[in-house]
Amino acid sequence: MTLNAHRPWLKHYPPGVPPEIPVDTYPSLIALAEESFARYANRPAFTCMDKTLTYAETDRHSQALGAWLQSRGLPKGARVALMMPNLLQYPVAILGVLRAGYVVVNVNPLYTPRELEHQLKDSGAEAIIVLENFAATVEAVAAQTQLKTIVVASVGDMLGFFKGIATNYVVRNVKKAVPAFNLPGAIPFKSALAAGQGMTLKKADCGPEDLAFLQYTGGTTGVAKGAMLVHANITGGVLVSEAWLTPAMTDQTKGPMPESPVFISALPMYHIFCLVSCMWLGFRMGGHNVLIPNPRDMDGMVATLGKYRFNVLPAVNTMFNGLVNHAGFQQLDFSSLRVSNGGGMAVQRAVAEKWLALTRTPIVEGFGLTETSSGATCNPILSTEYSGDVGMPMPNTDISIRDDDENVVADGQPGEICIKGPQVMRGYWQRPDETAKVMTRDGYFKSGDIGILLPNGHVKIVDRKKDMILVSGFNVYPNEIEDVVASCPGVLECAVIGIPDEKAGEAVKLFVVKKDPGLTLDAVKAYCRENLTGYKNPKAIVFRDALPKSNVGKILRRELRDLDRAGK
Repeated sequence: MTLNAHRPWLKHYPPGVPPEIPVDTYPSLIALAEESFARYANRPAFTCMDKTLTYAETDRHSQALGAWLQSRGLPKGARVALMMPNLLQYPVAILGVLRAGYVVVNVNPLYTPRELEHQLKDSGAEAIIVLENFAATVEAVAAQTQLKTIVVASVGDMLGFFKGIATNYVVRNVKKAVPAFNLPGAIPFKSALAAGQGMTLKKADCGPEDLAFLQYTGGTTGVAKGAMLVHANITGGVLVSEAWLTPAMTDQTKGPMPESPVFISALPMYHIFCLVSCMWLGFRMGGHNVLIPNPRDMDGMVATLGKYRFNVLPAVNTMFNGLVNHAGFQQLDFSSLRVSNGGGMAVQRAVAEKWLALTRTPIVEGFGLTETSSGATCNPILSTEYSGDVGMPMPNTDISIRDDDENVVADGQPGEICIKGPQVMRGYWQRPDETAKVMTRDGYFKSGDIGILLPNGHVKIVDRKKDMILVSGFNVYPNEIEDVVASCPGVLECAVIGIPDEKAGEAVKLFVVKKDPGLTLDAVKAYCRENLTGYKNPKAIVFRDALPKSNVGKILRRELRDLDRAGK
């Protein structure tokens, strides 16, 4: 890889982390998985709802599912959609699909029929494995898609006989969480596994450039597009992430690392952040992934966390904020926590400082996108204070800050963050024109984020291009205002959008969720006046009970704009 000659971060690289590592160790994710199956057979691989699968059991189940899928006559490279939350069935399905030589299409189970139909038709998925709670959505669109095989899972499928029956009864009859559906010919997940036990998995001939995942972007700026992530993207990203985490994992000040480090998979596994940072990185390291099916149930999540001496906890700012303000979480033992990865949205200073004070482990903020399959930049893993930036390029990764004509801007000047590295996608599925729009002439991915290259080689994100607010010719970046307001006493969460203004062109509108019921508009206005220059001050401030968020907890400014225009 030809890297940008101007790399100021190299002078400040963390001790023990080489700027270049061999990222071609594995020919495919299948090879990585099978190495771990053999090396860590008796270790716990995944736990959910107090049921644990070892690496050997995960090997056996995924082989069975892969063999059964092959028996359905799907050709190599066929797309198989997976639509479920973090349950034991999910990693088994991912591994089974890949080992059979197919492509995983991760689907948000909360999709509406319209969103699901688009993704299934766009990907050309021929099979889907869906949790029964969401099967009615599949029923609504199946006839308009290319689906030939539908597998329906139940929450209790892998929890053991008695617990499985009891769990399914509660989910269906007490919580009434399974809407009625009718999918003629659908196969129960347990039946597919049982049938596959008597079949032989034909080894898939997959190489580094074979497609592994069609990972759809959130679609917040238009129609969701499938980022083509090949096996080399994920294996390379995992090895890069492992190298970056090594100083924390080998740090003796917290005592020896457990043989099987515990990863908390609270973010959904269908999101790229958790997929790489928990499932695949954990698999590479012989780790134990604790799956949280519903992180919105904060009480349940905290109860689960209390059962484990956990070592790695990736999250988004809103999740960190929810946890650090939860009375039960504040009583947990954090002595084994070594890594708190922050990503997906900006980590706010107020949240980072509270987290560090409570857990004694900093939130280490990084930066990546669906299109980069994993982190591109990250703060040093042993950082001891909030930096307000997203760190420096990780091994084998280059960052270049460009203007709209793809020229490199001067250090310290804002421009679009452009990325080159082993984790960058091969393009958007069947959208060469869209791919061309996001790739520079010299092969960098244009992130759509505005950033500055600092003297120490760190990257500071100013904001998303599309979220920037132009007030009387001045650029106003919502992240900056949100970071300030989040520190205001009595504020739980906040978000900023731009609104039309006759005099200034645009003005700042601030939405606040209270932590203290006694917080007043005047108090927020005074805090803003004290901490923000005039043109950055909100022209309008609105208190809300909640802010619209994505399934991973990222605040959706686009949805806020839509609600605001509708007067809601």
